[in-house]
Amino acid sequence: MEEYIRPIIVVCKNVFKETLDLDLEEERPFFTKKESWEDCDLSAVIGITGGAHGAVIISMKKKIGLQITEKLTGLKYTDIDDDVQDAVGEIINIIAGNIKQSLNDLSHLDDSSHLFISLPTVIRNSEKRIKWPVKESARILCIPFKIFKDESFFLSVTLEKNNEA
Repeated sequence: MEEYIRPIIVVCKNVFKETLDLDLEEERPFFTKKESWEDCDLSAVIGITGGAHGAVIISMKKKIGLQITEKLTGLKYTDIDDDVQDAVGEIINIIAGNIKQSLNDLSHLDDSSHLFISLPTVIRNSEKRIKWPVKESARILCIPFKIFKDESFFLSVTLEKNNEA
C-alpha cells in the first residue's frame, strides 16, 4: 500500500510547490466513507478509467479555495465564484494527471491497462453531494494536507481494478 500512497503524497506536494510556491505537510492518511466531505465548502473531482476506475478528489473550506486562487491570479477573492472554481479545478487536474502518470509508471500493466482521466468537475458542497464512480464497498483513501500554517485540505483517492482490463 505504501508504494501507492507515497507517490500520491509526493505528487500533491510537488504540484503545490511548483504551481503555487506553497509547502504542504501531509498528515496521517486514513480510509473514510463517501459522506465525509459535507463540512467542506468546495470539492473538485477527476474520474479515472482504463485499467482501473475511480476518482481523485480535492476538498477544502472556502478560505483555502480563496487563498489558492489569490496565489494563482494575484487578485483578492471574497466568495466562491467561477475563477475560484476554475482554479481549484485546474489544481486537481494537474494533481490527477501526475498521479495517473505515476501509477502508470509504477504498474506492471500492459498498455491496454493504463489509466486515463476525465475533465474536472467542481462542486460547491452545499449544492450537491459527491457521486463516487465506484461500488459502495470501495475503500476511499483520504490524505489531509496542512496548508497556510493552520488550515487543512483533503486529497481523496479511490481506485478499483477493472475485471475486463
